[in-house]
Amino acid sequence: MFKNIIGNDKIKEILKKSVSIKRTSHSYMFIGIEGIGKQIFAKEFAKTILCLSEKKDEEQTYCDKCKSCIEFDTENNPDYKFIDIEPEEKAIKINQIREMQLKISEKPIISQNKVYIINNADTMTQEAQNCLLKTLEEPPDYVTIILIGANENNFLTTIKSRCTKIYFDRIPINEIKKYIKNEKGIELEEKILDLCGGSIKKAIQLKDKEEIYNNLNKIAEEIDKTDLISILDISEVLYKSKDSINEILDNLNIIFLKRTKQNNKFANCIQIIEETKKRLKANCNFDMSIDYMVFNIWREIN
Repeated sequence: MFKNIIGNDKIKEILKKSVSIKRTSHSYMFIGIEGIGKQIFAKEFAKTILCLSEKKDEEQTYCDKCKSCIEFDTENNPDYKFIDIEPEEKAIKINQIREMQLKISEKPIISQNKVYIINNADTMTQEAQNCLLKTLEEPPDYVTIILIGANENNFLTTIKSRCTKIYFDRIPINEIKKYIKNEKGIELEEKILDLCGGSIKKAIQLKDKEEIYNNLNKIAEEIDKTDLISILDISEVLYKSKDSINEILDNLNIIFLKRTKQNNKFANCIQIIEETKKRLKANCNFDMSIDYMVFNIWREIN
């Protein structure tokens, strides 16, 4: 259990112990940024709760041999359900929660327990959350519900008060670097890895945009040393990245934030970027907004 997951070792020990002493909660809330393993933790925990083996301790928490484990691995375990946002939707709706409640009312088929994971649970509509609350208030003895989300503030207070909250830490850069090199065959420079914010998922995604982020670092490093025309040439990457511009501008802010230690004027550049994001959100002309941003940043620094 958790042997192939890096980071958040304290959480591993807490969950392992809760299974070994048979003191698991009926409802959990896994909170943390995207891409740090919350979903993998939840699935490993679910498999352990459902395992039929009685010989569980803090080291061997599921057997990998029983009917429950085998059917869990093949996604056929009737006592387990993974719920997520439906295709072409932006939130988890009340009909998904109602369907889950109907299944929860049925007793387990293979295991002594049932586990339901709600991924992106922080997108649940208020109606869906109020519906879920009825189950959280009086859950059957055999059920465990795990809510996974990045933003705790999106949950109703009544939902939060009925869950055991588990907070996931960002994964240290050196652990991410070692993991993606050994497991994924990916190597990234540390200045690019800094942009992943402790998220393995984001670090892997950055590989596909390595050239873009090398150019962003080049902009930050050279904007106070060169003329405006040269900076506009370097900034060409921004004009070609319309579909992912918000993410790119967020990461440019991170780069500038680090440079504030060398020059306080970079703090004003962050404000310029934020204003640009507002213009783009208001559907202002894309190229003109980027031109205006680059010019103002260059003028601010020089």
